[in-house]
Amino acid sequence: MRIEFDEDTCIGMFQCVAEWDAFEEDKSRGKAILEGGEEIDDGVFAREVPEDAELDAKFAARTCPVDAIRIYDDDGEQLIP
Repeated sequence: MRIEFDEDTCIGMFQCVAEWDAFEEDKSRGKAILEGGEEIDDGVFAREVPEDAELDAKFAARTCPVDAIRIYDDDGEQLIP
């Protein structure tokens, strides 16, 4: 499973931070940060989700009010949102 986070879309509600510890608050910028994410496009970061964190990653994606977080299965099919 892979997660993608669009930092430019993020509005800093930090609900993802409460759901998965791979997200952290950057209060100076008013945005969340995906720890360990690699920038794959301008402002879009991605990383693999460990098996034991899949549920937390899904909850983080579902709670994002602006759909800045997308989850993909191992075949590249988008699961969330």
